[in-house]
Amino acid sequence: MKVLIQKKDAIESEIKEMSDVLESQKGVGMKGPLVDAEGYPRADIDIFSVRHARHRIACLQTDHTNVMKEIEEELHRIHLQVRQQRGHEEMPMEVSPAVSPSNQAQPFARIDRVDATSPAAVGGLEVGDEIVQFGSVSAENFRNLQQIGEVVQHSVGRPIRIQVLRNNQPLAVSITPGPWSGRGNLGCNIIAIKR
Repeated sequence: MKVLIQKKDAIESEIKEMSDVLESQKGVGMKGPLVDAEGYPRADIDIFSVRHARHRIACLQTDHTNVMKEIEEELHRIHLQVRQQRGHEEMPMEVSPAVSPSNQAQPFARIDRVDATSPAAVGGLEVGDEIVQFGSVSAENFRNLQQIGEVVQHSVGRPIRIQVLRNNQPLAVSITPGPWSGRGNLGCNIIAIKR
C-alpha cells in the first residue's frame, strides 16, 4: 500500500508540474486554442511545450485512474485480512456481500437527495440511505466528503460498490457514475453524519 501511495503522489506531483507549464503559457490549459484568429500557430506561447504537457497530463490521468483502482483493491484486501484476523466473516447476501447486523459498521454519510433517472437512482440508492462504505472510503478512514468526490471522479464508467443501511438493514448496491441528463456524475446529494 505504501508503494502504491508513493506512486499516486508522484503522479499527482507530475500532473501539477505539467499543469503549471500550461498555466505559464497564457493559461492555455488543456483546451485553449493553439492557433490565432487567422489559423496561424500562436506566437505568444511555446506550442511544443503546450502539446507535450497536454499529452503527458492525459497519460498521467490514465495512470492515476489505474493506481487509484489498485489502491481501492488493496484496501479491500487489507480490510478482509483485518476482519479475518478478528475472526469475523462476511455474511453472504442476495444482492452482494454486506455487513451482518451483529457486526454492523458505523455509517459516516447519508443520502438526502436522489434525482430521478440519475446513476444513483438507477443503481438503487434512496433518500435516507446511510453510507457504511463507498468504494474504498469507510468510517475508519473517512475525513471529508471530498474523498467520495475523488472516488467518483476516478470511477466514471466503472461500478462503485456501496454498502448502506436502509431502515437499519445492511444492503450493498453498485453505482456506475457517468454523464446523464442532470448535474454531476452521480445525481444525488451526500451529507456527512456528525458524530
